[in-house]
Amino acid sequence: MPKEALLEQFFTSLIGGDRRGARAIVDEVIQAGCSAEQVLARLFWPTLEHVQDLYRHDQMTKLAHHFATRLMRSLVDQLQPRLAQAPRRGQKVLMICGPEEPEELAAQMAADLMDADGYDVYFAGGGVANDEIVNQLGEMKADVLAVFSATAGTLPYLRQLIDYLHEIGVCPHLQVAVGGGVFNRAEGLAEEIGADLWAATPEEFVAAVSNQPRHRADDAQRTVGRKRRSRQAA
Repeated sequence: MPKEALLEQFFTSLIGGDRRGARAIVDEVIQAGCSAEQVLARLFWPTLEHVQDLYRHDQMTKLAHHFATRLMRSLVDQLQPRLAQAPRRGQKVLMICGPEEPEELAAQMAADLMDADGYDVYFAGGGVANDEIVNQLGEMKADVLAVFSATAGTLPYLRQLIDYLHEIGVCPHLQVAVGGGVFNRAEGLAEEIGADLWAATPEEFVAAVSNQPRHRADDAQRTVGRKRRSRQAA
């Protein structure tokens, strides 16, 4: 089946709440030789992006949106054990995201792929206070703070979090990687808030962290807290 037709069939099953139909499509593509990683990256992710785009522009009912996101969450859960597992890296990742169901679903995809790629991933989801995140980063001696699928409403808190992490020096070698969500809709936003890495999709996100473990944002890039630092220097 052509890719476009498959995506359309899968999308139709999801927004109609057709659980058996959606599962049958996933089973079909796996039986055709697609890996679980390919299903997640080529079927689940673009479909979720399409669902979110339609809903954001008031072109989808809340019922259809709930059908799609809840059903896809179930399918992502079922797909996770099929992901090929790489040797463990001995690196810890704390992953957070926006507070809504679609953002948590997108972040779960990224978390599952990172876990399969050998990282020890601690997925907190959304709605966690900054002080709890900072404490957890310190306690677990995290290597990466992953923020995937943040929303516009969470940006002020994320800005404060990154600024505070730099100020107090908790986990001095910590890398902050962001992706998906609002970062895909606002060019340059990741750089503005001082993130070390940015990627658009879960697949690209894992590749960026894996391939650039030493990359850090320089002071010229960071605009978070710049006025505060300037006042302190003065």
